[in-house]
Amino acid sequence: MKRKIALALIGMMALTTLAGCKSESKEAAKEAASPTNTIFTGELEENVTIQVLENDTAISKGYFDELIKAFNKEYEKYGITAVDANMDQYLDLANDGPYGYGPDVLYQANDVIMQYAEGKHIYPLPVEQLDCYSQIPEAAWKAYQVDVEGNTYTCGVPVNVQAPMLYYRTDLLPEDWKSNWDDNKNDVPDMVENWNDMYAYSKEIHEANPDKYGYMKSLYDVYFSSGFLFSYGGYIFGNNNTDTNDIGFAAGDANKGAWVLSQLASNMNEDCIDDTITTNAYSKLADGTYFATLSTPDTYTTFYDSLVEEYENTDMTEDEAKEKATENLVMTSLPKLPESGDLSEENPSLIDTKTMGGVNGYAISSYTKCPNACLAFVDFATNYEMIKLRNEKLGIAPAREDVAEELGGLSKQMYENLEKGNVVLMPSIKEVGQIWTPGQTFFTDLAKDSFRPESEKKFKDLDALKAGLEDMCNQISDAIHTLE
Repeated sequence: MKRKIALALIGMMALTTLAGCKSESKEAAKEAASPTNTIFTGELEENVTIQVLENDTAISKGYFDELIKAFNKEYEKYGITAVDANMDQYLDLANDGPYGYGPDVLYQANDVIMQYAEGKHIYPLPVEQLDCYSQIPEAAWKAYQVDVEGNTYTCGVPVNVQAPMLYYRTDLLPEDWKSNWDDNKNDVPDMVENWNDMYAYSKEIHEANPDKYGYMKSLYDVYFSSGFLFSYGGYIFGNNNTDTNDIGFAAGDANKGAWVLSQLASNMNEDCIDDTITTNAYSKLADGTYFATLSTPDTYTTFYDSLVEEYENTDMTEDEAKEKATENLVMTSLPKLPESGDLSEENPSLIDTKTMGGVNGYAISSYTKCPNACLAFVDFATNYEMIKLRNEKLGIAPAREDVAEELGGLSKQMYENLEKGNVVLMPSIKEVGQIWTPGQTFFTDLAKDSFRPESEKKFKDLDALKAGLEDMCNQISDAIHTLE
């Protein structure tokens, strides 16, 4: 690995609008980011320790340990050591960083990282000099870009694409699925290809056994539920997610998406009202209580481990349990939706299901004392070998196209969905933080409606759903503009 990782950023004089530097005070930080200062000189700071904040799953599954061991071996001759920052995954860099409590390098979703860019808490990076640069598509880089005085700066390095995926158990399919649940004879069960058949199968399962369920997911989770709105014309903010005066969760026929969610909830239990299903899905899918759920690619190993443990409890050997779990646990793209929004419609015209998504990646704190060593770590962590290992350990959809291309399957499919616009990336502006609470309020109320007596239901038709979504948009607008 070359010692000189990067050249100085062209146009570094604009850094005064974006970045600070770790020192004894905020004023000293501003001084360090003066137009004459060049942060990424390519000269590694020697005999330093880099505090890295990683994803909790990456730590628990052993990936992070392998990453820092490999990096530390590579950079031992410079006295550079990367360590676990041992901080909460969701720390507040804006408040902790200026006082020396934040990490040097952090791994987060693009919406979180880019909130720090506006507050000058992370550095713009010379990403063109990184090994991964040419392998990451423009759509992923855009998630980490900010425009300042006519110049575009990139403040993070994509690692993996996140979007909801369908998880289900093939050994929970009906024995006759090939004859009764494969109308197009493509050897893929109909219930995982379209939501109408998923709805019908979920109803069949629950009616046969009240303790069993088909598709289960917390409506409360805005990240997963909002995609149904997007599928029918909804969006987050206007003008490519930059115009916070244009809030679009109620736009187009988004109320049809809300109707779909309401229909799906009718075959669930009241756990869908809050976040219960999100937290218990691993064990419930493993013990057969649930047939299917939604989650992100990086949770595959958690579902897998839970299923292996469940099989081992039936007196299988570890090898037998792993083989059976590999065979029966499937992660796939989301089923298609009926254009009408009616899940009971026979022979519906189908449309793609859109999802909210994000790009997780690395950023470098503007309060670090060793930016060049940090950049070396980011370069190492996003090289081909480490991203491929991350996939093997965690099941992520890699941001590097060369790795995705080699893996094929879902990784390649996710890229296609990103390019087609079926993965709607979370806005990289701070105002996105105001969508969650109003969204949770609406989706919670929508879920409750399935368990209310007919006379007390709030959302009896599409007009009522439209009004509910418009109220949600108004709440988001009030939250955003009250803060200004």
